[in-house]
Amino acid sequence: MTTQTDTVEADFVVVGAGSAGCAVAARLSEDPATRVVLLEAGGEDKNRWIHIPLGFGKTFADPSVNWCYETEPDPGAAERRVFWPRGKVLGGSSSINGMVYIRGQAEDFDHWRQLGNTGWSFEDVLPYFRRSEHQMRGADSFHGTGGPLCVSDVAQHPICEAFIKSAIELGFPRNDDFNGAAQDGVGYHQTTTRNGRRCSTAVGYLRPAMQRANLRVVTEALTEKILIEGRRAIGVSFRRDGRLCTALAAREVVLCGGAVNSPQLLMLSGIGPQPHLAEFGIPFVHHLPGVGQSLQDHYSAPIKLRCKLPVTVNDVMLSNTRKLKAGLEYYMFRRGPLSMISSPAALFARTRPELASPDVKISISPFSAERPQDGLHRFSGFTSIAYQLRPESRGEIKLKSPDPFDAPAVHPNYLATETDRRTIVAGLKLIRQILAHPHLQSFVEAEFQPGPAVASDEELLDYARRRGGTVYHPTSTCKMGSDPAGRGRCRAAGARDRGAARRRRLDHADRGVRQYQRRDDHDRREGCRHGAPAGRPDGRITARRSDPQGDRSDCGRAE
Repeated sequence: MTTQTDTVEADFVVVGAGSAGCAVAARLSEDPATRVVLLEAGGEDKNRWIHIPLGFGKTFADPSVNWCYETEPDPGAAERRVFWPRGKVLGGSSSINGMVYIRGQAEDFDHWRQLGNTGWSFEDVLPYFRRSEHQMRGADSFHGTGGPLCVSDVAQHPICEAFIKSAIELGFPRNDDFNGAAQDGVGYHQTTTRNGRRCSTAVGYLRPAMQRANLRVVTEALTEKILIEGRRAIGVSFRRDGRLCTALAAREVVLCGGAVNSPQLLMLSGIGPQPHLAEFGIPFVHHLPGVGQSLQDHYSAPIKLRCKLPVTVNDVMLSNTRKLKAGLEYYMFRRGPLSMISSPAALFARTRPELASPDVKISISPFSAERPQDGLHRFSGFTSIAYQLRPESRGEIKLKSPDPFDAPAVHPNYLATETDRRTIVAGLKLIRQILAHPHLQSFVEAEFQPGPAVASDEELLDYARRRGGTVYHPTSTCKMGSDPAGRGRCRAAGARDRGAARRRRLDHADRGVRQYQRRDDHDRREGCRHGAPAGRPDGRITARRSDPQGDRSDCGRAE
């Protein structure tokens, strides 16, 4: 490895070309007088399976486009290491996720505003959701057209139809728009696809912007450190092709590394909990104990079924003739099994009558697998999963070493509270209630996981611990809020960070495309914006001004 140093200069340096980074770089570069450099550790999104919707199963554990993280052994998951895919490619996790378009509940945004986060009520953010969207159904009071992110309907499927009818006859309302007036009810998802192909943030935002002379995109560039003079960030160092390079920012550095990589980079740069940094001899810049803390994730548990009828994706993949037909149908018409997303239909429900809004999601997928990376089962099967929308459990991201090439330590702390444990059990019981309805019984040959022998609440909880996993929605490790003492928060309300001068948060993960249903006072865009040197224009673009984009979240079985 050489020590040759290259330097690039720009007004804005954006770190991470994922769900947020692509949107941020595209928006900043709309001003032709503004120079923008976008750094991405992964490569270009040339893998064909990225763009074919069902291809999320192919990229789920592909290290060429995926960080393929694992958690530390987690007590809530029976001391297992849980696989955490995250996108390592242009578009980030929006290039490998399940393409479900969910914004979140209006009540959550309003709650954030009540906690002091000015500009984050649902009324505040709705115009930006509408602005980001090209809704194939047309514009209305909740949806927009002409935006970079294409939102489409999914095709109907007989298992999903039976699921929807069963839930309706059990008393749940039909809901054809989970991103409309209310989220309660059962229906089909919408999806971030355009004409049968994935519409990632790389496709929707970045690709058109790359025609601009003032935007430079550098792939295969791993950012190692934020460069700080005094208390101001002036750029970053990154490594590409064995060379140590520098990107200097005349105005701001914008971290868009997500819930895992943004806190890792901050800590590697000396910003974070001082005692933890001292363990690795990292020079201390600013004691900010909230960096890496407050980690939240959606933990799910599945029920897997053998199907009586050959209508699942498993059946297609077991037949060479049907695979050939599916390939031709997709190639010619952009439809059929290859155009399927991770979970076409879902139910948002309340497990307790006193709740003001849904606290659990039940989704249905017309396929089954032991693990997505192992391929589909060799028999006809389908899956329903349950997960709590507002987990109370909190984990953390920590460093394993001062080497930026080493993955950080992920401690999710799943199912650590009684509410979380009670809700996952209630979700599994609700799945069984729906599956027992005659509409779905015409498809169910047998429940093979966990199986009817697992019946009590204690047995269901034990099963959830042993066989559950993430639905790929980590968040909140650089949370925002209004903490007068500066404890725990990376960013104060109003988009201004604490600590190093004029450092502001903006980043990723689902304020828009897939903003999910819980979180306390935080901004799901895990990252920080760092301010300009003295005498330079600030160039402030707040979180409200940027187009909201999602990460997903979320790969393989992900949203």
